[in-house]
Amino acid sequence: MNTWYVILGAAIGAPARFAVDQYIRKYTDKPYGTFLVNVIGSFIIGLTLARNEDIQDFIAVGFAGAFTTWSTFMLDIYLGFELKRYRRIAINLGFSLGFGLAAAYLGMQIVS
Repeated sequence: MNTWYVILGAAIGAPARFAVDQYIRKYTDKPYGTFLVNVIGSFIIGLTLARNEDIQDFIAVGFAGAFTTWSTFMLDIYLGFELKRYRRIAINLGFSLGFGLAAAYLGMQIVS
């Protein structure tokens, strides 16, 4: 793994995640920004499946690793429990897992 590729990718991915999430938060208090970056990141990781190691380090590990956010996703789920918004939690979990898996699969199918 080339550390510099990972660092460069992460330096782009983290601010991109922040920008997308902040833009979406202008219009809703629902966790659509987290959902969107996680689905896009899953697709991007799927696209890098058959690429060389440098591209995987830069895009999958660096960019997508910093662009996606498991911790924020878990926080959204936790806060939903705190606020007793069980329907919202179920929708978030179902859609995030379903669309994330579908996006990764689609990305892998495109490159194979």
